[in-house]
Amino acid sequence: MFSSKEKTQKPKVMERNVVAKNTSIVGDIKSEGDFRIDGTLEGNLVTDGKVIIGVDGFIKGKVESTHADIEGKFSGELLVQETLTIKASAHISGDVIIGKLSVEPGATFNATCAMKGTVKELNQHEQQRALKEKTA
Repeated sequence: MFSSKEKTQKPKVMERNVVAKNTSIVGDIKSEGDFRIDGTLEGNLVTDGKVIIGVDGFIKGKVESTHADIEGKFSGELLVQETLTIKASAHISGDVIIGKLSVEPGATFNATCAMKGTVKELNQHEQQRALKEKTA
């Protein structure tokens, strides 16, 4: 009736992935761990972790993450579930949807920005927009 066996779960280990300086990737990346970009990525990056774009880093495409710190350049669509931190050296353009925003003085932020609660809300918003476009 009652089991004396305890269910044990292994702690989730977040891996750290790096695209090094002078490295260029064209394509899509999906990961559960954190990602640091010091090189160039042209494509989409989806992660449950944190995305860091270093001073020399550049992403052109779509990024979906839980947290993001940007010191380098970003152009495209940025979906951050929790906090987006924009450092003074950052240059951002495109569409940004975030939970919270922190911007240091000196940063370049030329983007449309919407603050939403969670990625779940973002996904619902995207689905509703797609449905409206199909019926129009």
